[in-house]
Amino acid sequence: MHDHAVLTEGLRKRYGGRKPTAVPALDGFDLAVRSGTVHGLLGPNGAGKTTAVRVLATLLRHDGGRALVAGIDVARDPRAVRRRIGLAGQYAAVDEQLTGRQNLDLFGRLFHLGARGAARRATELLEKFGLVDAADRGVHEYSGGMRRRLDLAASVILAPDVLFLDEPTTGLDPRSRGEVWDTVRALVDGGTTVLLTTQYLDEADRLASRITVVDHGRAIADDTPDGLKNTVGADRIEVVVAEAADLPAAVKAVARVASTEPGTDDAERRVHAPVDDRVAALTDVARTLRDSGVAVEDIGLRRPSLDDVFLHLTGHRTEAA
Repeated sequence: MHDHAVLTEGLRKRYGGRKPTAVPALDGFDLAVRSGTVHGLLGPNGAGKTTAVRVLATLLRHDGGRALVAGIDVARDPRAVRRRIGLAGQYAAVDEQLTGRQNLDLFGRLFHLGARGAARRATELLEKFGLVDAADRGVHEYSGGMRRRLDLAASVILAPDVLFLDEPTTGLDPRSRGEVWDTVRALVDGGTTVLLTTQYLDEADRLASRITVVDHGRAIADDTPDGLKNTVGADRIEVVVAEAADLPAAVKAVARVASTEPGTDDAERRVHAPVDDRVAALTDVARTLRDSGVAVEDIGLRRPSLDDVFLHLTGHRTEAA
């Protein structure tokens, strides 16, 4: 397999053609996804994530630039690309009136595996995705996590080199999301490359070895999760006082060790600021507050999060995006 399972250079796509009102969904989008990894695309609705996946999956033609999947140009040989990829979107593609086994058997036949080949592959995938006990139950009886695992199984009928997952855990409860994450990790351990689009920061942080932040059709940052967090700066100290009247004293104590002016949240009685020497800062603030007689409800150090990264890069937090 190529070093990069997915590669785009200057990818462009406008909705509306050449009309003055045409909207650029992709505006010079660059992406490099290493083989055998999970690569996250992180960004708000309308950033261009889904459009990029649709272009890479040969469902949409781009207007400019270049896109390669498994070393194959998606515009020149889309059929060859389709033989090397799988795709799972936000909503299940399986038939709820069929059983799990029947669904996978049907997908296998659609992909020309033949009756025996389809049945054999269905059995393999039911075992691999932990669905053996529910194999002959109707999908309408499945939990959300089970349906999503079945959907993922259907997307890898042909054992693709590259799997595109577009918002795979949207609408799932935390337990079901965890089940899907375990399934994705198992696929990558088996050699599949996964391109994951998501709005969930914890999902990108836990699954992706590298993340591309997308905004307005462009890749505005690309690094490991820790690398992105390091761009924000230092660790932060946070103090929550028991009484609102003690907030000024807490601000003064934090200001002694902070690298910038402390921020406050009056409603939560919270003071926070970046610090350079995390251990010394925490010790100093705790001692100062104790000596001043300030009752502390909570005090601690926090690493920058991907939400902090998003705010730093785009000017807004993901929940406001």
